[in-house]
Amino acid sequence: MAQGSFELVCEIEPATTPDLTRVRHQIGVMAPVASSFLIPDNHIGRATVSSVAVAHEVQAMGGRAIACLNARDRNLLGFERDLLTAAAYGVEEFLFVYGDKPVTGGRTSELGVRSMIEHARAATDSAPFSGRGSVTRPFRLGATTRLTPVPAWKLDVDFLFVQVGFSLDRLLAWRDTIDTDVDLYAGVMVVASAVMARRLVATVPDIEIPGELIDAVATDPEAGIDTAIDLIAAVEASGAFAGVHLVPVSRYRQVAARLEQR
Repeated sequence: MAQGSFELVCEIEPATTPDLTRVRHQIGVMAPVASSFLIPDNHIGRATVSSVAVAHEVQAMGGRAIACLNARDRNLLGFERDLLTAAAYGVEEFLFVYGDKPVTGGRTSELGVRSMIEHARAATDSAPFSGRGSVTRPFRLGATTRLTPVPAWKLDVDFLFVQVGFSLDRLLAWRDTIDTDVDLYAGVMVVASAVMARRLVATVPDIEIPGELIDAVATDPEAGIDTAIDLIAAVEASGAFAGVHLVPVSRYRQVAARLEQR
């Protein structure tokens, strides 16, 4: 759904308790700069409030939302329930992900990202979704990709979120290998601390945080914000991406203030 302008998709920190006060605050603070919000699903293997429910909350506050759905935690019946709930709430955009290793328990193993895409597309013709008019694709669907060759089935989506990175040159080199009209969103993360950076490097496959950035954040907490703001501007200036998927973590207030100054 290309909109002719650079989009900023802001990821919020999901609620791990029934209290949505912090979620609402993030939405309110980021709303002036965000094109839309990504709502994580059972983030880093911990139970969170339903991404569909929070996406509905975003829409009630006047925003646009993308609900993340995690293959790790769903069987087919649970997935169909989520699609029906989303349709009832008017939530029509999804990011499908494979999912991190759960903190407790294991994977259901019944669904993967590819099968979720196929089932969501097929839902268009199913009886529960009749009456939705002549729309052939009632949901806008997305997936994630690393900076590696993208399989053909992943290009049958509406958008792709590209893994978080810190090098514009690497992003552009990868972009030159992809011939697609699918909307691509570059991943940009605010590194809030050196401890956070080292933990990510140790636990997240393929993420590369420059050592000089880790050292800079260790002495200046604003360095992570500066780097993210500069990369957003560089990605936009390149014209190679539909937008950025921004992960501001706990620094969303400072990031929003800086983005409003642009």
